[in-house]
Amino acid sequence: MLLTNRSKNLYQEVILDHNKSPRNYRAIEFPTHFAKGHNPLCGDKLDVYLIVDGEDVVQDVSFVGDGCAISKASASIMTTIVKGKSVDEAKELFTGFHEMATGKIEPSEDPKLRRLQVFAGVKDLPARVKCATLAWHTLDAALRNKQEISTE
Repeated sequence: MLLTNRSKNLYQEVILDHNKSPRNYRAIEFPTHFAKGHNPLCGDKLDVYLIVDGEDVVQDVSFVGDGCAISKASASIMTTIVKGKSVDEAKELFTGFHEMATGKIEPSEDPKLRRLQVFAGVKDLPARVKCATLAWHTLDAALRNKQEISTE
């Protein structure tokens, strides 16, 4: 994926906006699913909370924690995209996001990744891949009823 300077600036603005004003940054009092995520490499820590209904649809999702701009922005965008999706769709998004962030696929190969392409460039920064994927690994852990996950 070839990015113009304009595209790079737009992507940086999106990441900075979600870092400064993260969406769904709160604890859910009675979640049906929960997991703690930790990236020991840089110290990022996130908790992900979900309410999944009896039809396996994510009714609500949120996060709290401390991390770098990429980590927090990824969690913020993740919550906006996953809300309203089925558990299976959320797991597919996790797989697609992870493959995009690690350079295995381009976002153009999967239309569901269109809103996530702001993170496609992390594949060129191996240390930042773990920052971008922390929230997604934590989401996946919560959906698998695993209470804790580490990127190591």
